[in-house]
Amino acid sequence: MSVTGRRAGTFCLLLIVALCAQATRVQVFRADGLNRNAANQRPVIERYAQPRGGILVGADTVTGSSATGGRFDFKRTYTDGPLFAAVTGYSSQTYGNSQLEGTEDALLSGTDGRLAGWAVWDAVTRRQNPGGDVHTTIDRAAQEAAVRGLGGQKGAVAAIEPATGRILALASTPSYDPGSFAGTSAGDQEAWNRLQSDADQPMLNRALRQTYPPGSAFKVVTAAAALESGVVTDVDAPTDAPYPYVLPGTTTPLVNDAPACDVPGRSLDAAMTLSCNSVLGYLGVRVGLERMAATAEAFGFGDARLDIPVRAARSVFDTRMDESQLALSSIGQFDTAATPLVMAMVAAGVADNGTVMRPQLVDRLTRSDGTTVQLMRPAVYRQAMSPGTAGQVRRLMTDVVEKGTGGAARIVGAVVGGKTGTAQHGVDNTGTPYAWFVSWAAPAGSTAVPPVAVAVVIADSDATDVTGGALAAPVARAVMQAVLAG
Repeated sequence: MSVTGRRAGTFCLLLIVALCAQATRVQVFRADGLNRNAANQRPVIERYAQPRGGILVGADTVTGSSATGGRFDFKRTYTDGPLFAAVTGYSSQTYGNSQLEGTEDALLSGTDGRLAGWAVWDAVTRRQNPGGDVHTTIDRAAQEAAVRGLGGQKGAVAAIEPATGRILALASTPSYDPGSFAGTSAGDQEAWNRLQSDADQPMLNRALRQTYPPGSAFKVVTAAAALESGVVTDVDAPTDAPYPYVLPGTTTPLVNDAPACDVPGRSLDAAMTLSCNSVLGYLGVRVGLERMAATAEAFGFGDARLDIPVRAARSVFDTRMDESQLALSSIGQFDTAATPLVMAMVAAGVADNGTVMRPQLVDRLTRSDGTTVQLMRPAVYRQAMSPGTAGQVRRLMTDVVEKGTGGAARIVGAVVGGKTGTAQHGVDNTGTPYAWFVSWAAPAGSTAVPPVAVAVVIADSDATDVTGGALAAPVARAVMQAVLAG
């Protein structure tokens, strides 16, 4: 071979090496960056080239996919979309994903590495795995009872199985249809814009993402702290709570809604049954800020990473307050604020002998053929109080339903414990009060952990009697009945 031929061959070899190096750089080292580039539509087109995995409630799939005939082959559909919107969230080709559609997106879209049969071969062939399925913990009957009970009111419900932490119902009203903007058409955009401009905020998940002052429903936490700390040793004995109780460092008395509270020394049982602000505020100060805050935290307050796996908003019990502010916080006012999820955890912790289980919305993740990818197991969140204290608080809550403000939650053939709350808010308390009810229920005579705990908040209603007992307790009763009947 001539010198010229050898040089040409060497040059061609160098070109081939350079080409391979460039291809390797682009396809391996720059692949992630190119895939994430907004101008690269290939991953998006691939994403919607097959049906999305399902989200299931019991044995029923409450989501689906439909062929579009357009650039993206399939778009998301929803069965009873408004009923389960607070659970599923939305999956939109234009606006992204939320709730379970967001946290479990990789599994649902088929991109989760756990779905691959042989990862190396799938990578080489660029094979797209079928989307997996998300099996929720939701009880359909409980969910339907929650949404039906809330009706046209603005509010939310969270229901938990105390022994496991499984979320049985998660409802927020007003709701929305996540399928109305799942595609890319002008109609989808119009539906999205209408929802975004709606003053009632139907896309706000009030059960998870909104906090409200819990009012007297928080007295369950204060009662637990008073008993656990030894400030109260006998729920029937007179306390040393004075009346009137003047907020420390002020000349302002802490007033009661019930005239029967306006005597000194009310017992803790009477104070819970009548919902006496003066007694519970006084006891909160006696317990002290450190122990009150620790008890609240054990129930979930202050946790900014409470994932179910959807992240809940942080519920607040301040850790820096003077004694007058602590008294108000101990009756669920001042800066105290909670999500319905955390207030359901409060009721569930009382029901489960003081153990608060980590709430979970997903039971298991499976491949499209039904084989399990991940099974969620119950996990302890925190021990909020001793079993003995929990038993005393259960008795207090039972008396609230049997003899006090929670009578609307009674269920024939069941033992029900609850606590009402009516929280003031707005400038000079001019806003419509928030109506709360937290509760648990068990079949009469059962010695097992009650199967359901519920928190209900009504944030806005046109009813004339805006109290937790009148508005929220009947909703909780309906949800508990649905679980007990199952």
